Amino acid sequence: MAGGSPEVGRSVLSRVQALLNSFDVDRRRLSLTELSERSGLALTTTHRLLRELQDSAMVVRRADGDYEIGEFLWHLGLLAPVNRGLREIALPAMHDLHAVTHETVHLAIRQGAAVVYVERIQGTVSTPVVNRPGTAMPLHATAVGTVLLAYAPPEVIEQALRAPQRVTPYPMTEPERLQRELVDVRRHGYARMAEEMASGATSVAVPVLDSEDRVVAALGVVVRSSRRDIAGFLPGLQVAARSIGRALGSTGTPSPLAFFRMISLRDHP
Repeated sequence: MAGGSPEVGRSVLSRVQALLNSFDVDRRRLSLTELSERSGLALTTTHRLLRELQDSAMVVRRADGDYEIGEFLWHLGLLAPVNRGLREIALPAMHDLHAVTHETVHLAIRQGAAVVYVERIQGTVSTPVVNRPGTAMPLHATAVGTVLLAYAPPEVIEQALRAPQRVTPYPMTEPERLQRELVDVRRHGYARMAEEMASGATSVAVPVLDSEDRVVAALGVVVRSSRRDIAGFLPGLQVAARSIGRALGSTGTPSPLAFFRMISLRDHP
């Protein structure tokens, strides 16, 4: 977005859109100067608009001075019919799974080279969980993301293997090891990661398939790392994932990816 059109003649809405479009999966946090450059707006205009966007929780100013997207846009997006259909269809199965496991259950989809969390039901057991609905992470960084990456188009897998980003001390970043993990996911139908996002937490995830056997989402459970029976969660996860997939097919609900194209801050393949 750097070097955008001149400010003269631009409406307030177009300037706000230019600011929000400055963010993307690879640039989730931007400084005032970076936002000014990427949006093509003057520093004074950028600063003024950011203050107004902060007041409405559309952006958040971090302690280090950088800005990131606020939760308002996510909550607004929840009103979109496509997302409401996905969440409403998935929630009964997620609640059933939570009732059986008492652990944190989450649903995620792929958006470009990122995994985006759509819904989460917090477990009754104290387990460190850092991802909230609306959070976007590199695909390789979590179990649900690894599931989605395993079934992603070849160009997405190639991009992920080229230079895996280290977002925490825990995710695997060795391309060869990640490649082997993706092969195992496709062979066994699930992904497991220990302490990928937080110390003391382990997760296991399975794909959600639509009526045409396309992977449209991933369903995961987060448990304490001290638990030795993580494989015991697989049958329940698989039943819940199949239930969601059947329900998506029977209602004719569009792919959840369509929703994220609607609210995406920048279009990604």
